[in-house]
Amino acid sequence: MSAPIAESLLRYAGLGVAPYHTPGHKGGRGAHPLLRRLLTDEGLRADVSLSAELDDFHAPTGCIRAAEELAARAYGADEAYFMVNGTTGAVHTMLMAAAAPGDTILVPRNAHRSIVGAMILTGVRPVWLAPEIDTRLGIAMGVSYTTVERAVREHPEARAALLIHPTYYGVTSELSAIAAHLHAHGMLLLTDSAHGAHFAFAEELPPSAMAAGADLSAESTHKMLGSLTQTSMLLARGGRVPPARIRAASGVLQTTSPNEIFLAALDLAREQMEQEGAEEHLGALIRRADDLRQRINDIPGLWAFGAEHMGAPGMEALDRTKLTVQVMGLGMTGFAAEEELRRQGIACELADARNVLFLLSYADGAQETERLYAALHTMAETCAPLCTSRGAGEAALCALPPLPETALTPREAYFARTEHVSVTHAVGRTAAETIVFYPPGIPVLAPGDVIDAETLRYLQMMRAIGARVVGAADATLDTVTVIAKG
Repeated sequence: MSAPIAESLLRYAGLGVAPYHTPGHKGGRGAHPLLRRLLTDEGLRADVSLSAELDDFHAPTGCIRAAEELAARAYGADEAYFMVNGTTGAVHTMLMAAAAPGDTILVPRNAHRSIVGAMILTGVRPVWLAPEIDTRLGIAMGVSYTTVERAVREHPEARAALLIHPTYYGVTSELSAIAAHLHAHGMLLLTDSAHGAHFAFAEELPPSAMAAGADLSAESTHKMLGSLTQTSMLLARGGRVPPARIRAASGVLQTTSPNEIFLAALDLAREQMEQEGAEEHLGALIRRADDLRQRINDIPGLWAFGAEHMGAPGMEALDRTKLTVQVMGLGMTGFAAEEELRRQGIACELADARNVLFLLSYADGAQETERLYAALHTMAETCAPLCTSRGAGEAALCALPPLPETALTPREAYFARTEHVSVTHAVGRTAAETIVFYPPGIPVLAPGDVIDAETLRYLQMMRAIGARVVGAADATLDTVTVIAKG
């Protein structure tokens, strides 16, 4: 079978077996009419519990195992593990399988908050790495080889580095060289490749984490490929982390009632790339994205960086399907641009102080790219005279704060007694919460950080220009949660 789970699921749903088991809607018979409209009758019949015909998610030997083997082959991995708790679940599983409480892990500061959650669960001790900062864009890029080399030298006890490949903005670091250096020092390379699941299927894209030498990689199959939201894969190569340990960690952290449709979607996303041709899907997309980027750069006030902007440390290559458009030339913040584009029916992936980010996938054709271009052109023509007071000056000053001092591990801080204090009294206190602006979900404060004045200034400024706060007990950021004294 070319899609073992999907084909087995449809076959089982068509058997007419009387379901005296979960789920309670009994093949859609009792489903709410709106749920039936959302999922269709056939879809509800396919929402079934695991059975002998449909394999065991946590100890697969049948169709799930066959589908995982096909995925491993497609991605150039030794093993693939299907994940239905999102890439967050894959990241948690990866760190739990690769590390033990007290282990030291090298982690870039622009890591997603799911990595902070994984550190709370596992009790590892982070050594924060400073990513390279592109001052023109005002965003964090990758961690450079030199930064990793220095961290390895200063922390020879480290068990692994957990790096981002690529960043949310599609930028990759010198991952192959980093992998070789880590392995030469007996360390693992783990990657959060949430935005790189398509890399394995097109030579024009940066190398995949597996091709670059990662030991484990968490990949969001739903973000850029055709799976369903909440479905991901954990890929393994090299055997440095035993497969039995990965499967055991997955069994602890993932549901015992996986949705079969989710598993089938993972199966089909891989099959679609292999059977329909990556060139047809991704090659054509990359050409459209390059053309769109050039046309945007002809619009006064807008700038979309491309592959020519790469080559500096921490900026080895670019995923050209990611389109970052800087709008400060219009006198706007990215947040203001996001609102204006939404009024035109365009939903971007994220906005930051200076930019808006768009993801183009294989599903976007010429019509979709033309619609995006037209909306950006209209915004530039109609909004520029009105936007000089919409926060662009503040956006220009929103430099990312420096790496904080760490007083406690994230796990120690999470389980400590806490209290809420005014931001005016927070300097020098130890953070007990994760504060991020979402998207992109990068922690500005993580549990265990020593709070400094520069970080507080950044938090207040980002809040003032419209960034959405996530994780803070007080979304106004008038107070922060800290470790209690005494």
